[in-house]
Amino acid sequence: MINNLLRKVVGSKNDREVKRMQKNVHSINVLEAELEGLSDGELQGKTAELRQRLNDGDALDNLLPAAFAIVREASKRVMGMRHFDVQMVGGMTLHRGRIAEMKTGEGKTLVATLAVYLNALPAKGVHVVTVNDYLARRDAEWMRPLYEFLGLSVGVIFAGQTGEEKRYAYKCDITYGTNNEFGFDYLRDNMAFSLEDKVQRGLHYAIVDEVDSILIDEARTPLIISGAVDENTNLYNVVNKLAQQLEKGEVSEDDDVPATGDFLLDEKQKQVELTEQGHNRVEELMQAEGLLKEGESLYAAQNLNLLQHMHSALRARHLYQIDVDYIVSEGQVVIVDEHTGRTMPGRRWSEGLHQAVEAKEGVPVQRESQTLASTTFQNYFRLYEKLSGMTGTADTEAFEFRQIYGLDVIVIPTNRGLARKDLNDLVYLSAEEKYEAIIKDVRTETEAGRPVLVGTASIETSEYLARLMRDAGLKFNVLNAKQHQSEAEIIAQAGRPGAITIATNMAGRGTDIMLGGNWEAEAAKLSNPTQAQIDALKAEWQKRHNDVLEAGGLHVIGSERHESRRIDNQLRGRSGRQGDPGSTRFFLSLEDSLMRLFGSDRVKRLMQALGLERGEAIEHKMVSNAVERAQKKVEGRNFDIRKQLLEYDDVANDQRRVIYEQRNEVLASDDIAEAIVGIREEVMEDTISDFVPPQSLAEQWDLSGLEAHLKTEFNLDAPVTQWAAEDERFSEEKLRERLQTMHREAYAAKVDAAGAALIRRFEKQVMLQVLDTRWKEHLQSMDHLRRGIHLRGYAQKNPKQEYKRESFELFQNLLTNIKADVTRILSHVQVRQPEEVDALEQKRREELAREKAAAASRHDDVPAGENTSDAEGAVAGEGEDARPVRRGGPKVGRNDPCSCGSGKKYKQCCGKLS
Repeated sequence: MINNLLRKVVGSKNDREVKRMQKNVHSINVLEAELEGLSDGELQGKTAELRQRLNDGDALDNLLPAAFAIVREASKRVMGMRHFDVQMVGGMTLHRGRIAEMKTGEGKTLVATLAVYLNALPAKGVHVVTVNDYLARRDAEWMRPLYEFLGLSVGVIFAGQTGEEKRYAYKCDITYGTNNEFGFDYLRDNMAFSLEDKVQRGLHYAIVDEVDSILIDEARTPLIISGAVDENTNLYNVVNKLAQQLEKGEVSEDDDVPATGDFLLDEKQKQVELTEQGHNRVEELMQAEGLLKEGESLYAAQNLNLLQHMHSALRARHLYQIDVDYIVSEGQVVIVDEHTGRTMPGRRWSEGLHQAVEAKEGVPVQRESQTLASTTFQNYFRLYEKLSGMTGTADTEAFEFRQIYGLDVIVIPTNRGLARKDLNDLVYLSAEEKYEAIIKDVRTETEAGRPVLVGTASIETSEYLARLMRDAGLKFNVLNAKQHQSEAEIIAQAGRPGAITIATNMAGRGTDIMLGGNWEAEAAKLSNPTQAQIDALKAEWQKRHNDVLEAGGLHVIGSERHESRRIDNQLRGRSGRQGDPGSTRFFLSLEDSLMRLFGSDRVKRLMQALGLERGEAIEHKMVSNAVERAQKKVEGRNFDIRKQLLEYDDVANDQRRVIYEQRNEVLASDDIAEAIVGIREEVMEDTISDFVPPQSLAEQWDLSGLEAHLKTEFNLDAPVTQWAAEDERFSEEKLRERLQTMHREAYAAKVDAAGAALIRRFEKQVMLQVLDTRWKEHLQSMDHLRRGIHLRGYAQKNPKQEYKRESFELFQNLLTNIKADVTRILSHVQVRQPEEVDALEQKRREELAREKAAAASRHDDVPAGENTSDAEGAVAGEGEDARPVRRGGPKVGRNDPCSCGSGKKYKQCCGKLS
């Protein structure tokens, strides 16, 4: 209560921030009259003046009033649009590295021009990030005349461009592109053969459009560049047939009664668990199929991949639905984004789940892939010196933006007051009654001359509603993942009187629904329209626009609540743009997934107690509160998953940064002789210590083993056994000194024979090749470790701590192996002619080109419910059974792969700990 009182007196933190920025708007406005008096040439010359001030040491912040005033004046002349004062506040928010929450229709694209222009002045490049290629190209072309008038160059990046085209786009002052393409270019740059092959020129400043979609919704899905690995894809089809023979079970409410059936489903986590009966049944089926030997356990280390195959097959059959989670298009399984309803070609679920779905649907099963490079959006966007974003809905996720990205959310006031009416939810007992009510509401509103937008959470629902509307004799357009090509056209005309549009989630986001339709879209269809035709189109549109305004504006219907309040708010935000009238209402039923999985039983009991007749709905604050509590539960769970993913990827990110920095240093240098000397000496020291432990007795030395190793690894004929026999006072220090000298002299002779310049080139190529090869192997080991790490919880260990510890060990092994490989290759290979190094460089360049061409740049989906958030849940807590785990399968040999999935030998992994 005291907080509310204080807020009324002094305003919220957001109000105070906005007021502070509004004071600066005055200093921008006073420049307007002066700039209006300038000629076009004089106004264009202002960019060079501002850049000169920067070069003279002036701060970028000091240029803000002048820069914003210049952009406003240029926009008036070139675009015919003048920035409102609240848009200036939005531009300041973006410049200061914050997120500007601006309602639909408030001109986010125009707001971005202010911060883009100011931050492009240092000529380090500004990246404008959008959710799809269409918006990237549209916004770039739309704003290009303004930027070019001010002397700034504009580029667009998209998939399929050549390296030269990409380099040109990145060299421009302003570069538009999708989040995926910026991220993949970063990864590809760190696989480049030379500095000249790189396309990006640094990560200076980025403005992320629809920032909530990119930094929140897509944060769980890593960016991965991968290549195919050899594997038997037929195994997925075999296991799919076996999975069909298993029976779904139920958990008894009585803890003493065992679960029935062969497997149990967890719909919330999208996970599956085999029962004891199920394990035995799977082993029998696999033995009959010849996948398991007689008497062999499914839990034997070498069979854990079969267990993973069965889990994936069961999840694919029972937890992933066609037209909800994916569609089948042209013989391929294409994932549907649960947040936007768009298809995501090229994206694949990991862990073999995608192959299992392909087997289920009877389409060709594609091979599993090996990771060549990967990162997450969370870690990629944190590489920028300054980051900002725009969206219509960010405030509900303000805590996450602050904690993960260090970004504050500022809610920008609207230019005109909001006239939209958000009506109470209507809750029905059954889904059938709910859909009947939606059809009735659609008919009522369209007969009144209002356009109606119906938002659905899945393709399946949109197509079901389409059938109902067809049966009811209603004319409509459907906008979902299957119709994405005609998306812009459908959205452009969705505001016509009586128009009905069914849209999956937020498909069509980024394009405003204009009341009365879009006359410009109609004009674009005409070839060389006359002025008379354009005037006629405008007049027709104005009449339709007025008719829709009088009827009450756009009516938005939500067919169910989304898991996130933010997505619901995005749907609401389609209506009531720029002070237009409008209304929104959500229709719910107790059969909706959100209500069924997370809703309160009290709501169901209340509705049954009221004895509602068929078709009657309940409209009560308690129901709305229950829905909001359910959404908060899901949002909290999803935040935990994203946070968990980040904590795991932060470990990999530290390693990624070290390797990429080292690789860039090698690329940038023509002479790495000093580093090579250090590596060779370190490897020799370590090798001697392996056979002659420091400060040990001579009896503990393995001189014959050292002699053989020096020959195979260093190409050195060092008679160390003879040295020791001939010298009674032969010591460890003498041995080390003599071997290091011999090693240096042998390499110096090689350098003299081939020439220093040739050897320097060769050293650089060897270092890069070894670094890349070993890094790819390391990524595979990290994948194995990550996939099996949650099992450590059953051994009363903290999976996160175990992951950190073991990934550090793997990284130490990686560095050791890189140094050993470089030393071995340089010691053995004889280089005599420049042509030999030319051939090596050409071969390496061709290999990288082939690898890039064959590699799939995929935004890999972490399957919902993957053991990221629950990894630590397996640790026995208070009151849980913490008895020792006894081995149920055969004994694991010391040299066998460890059953935890780390990819290491048992003796070097869990066997070392026990």
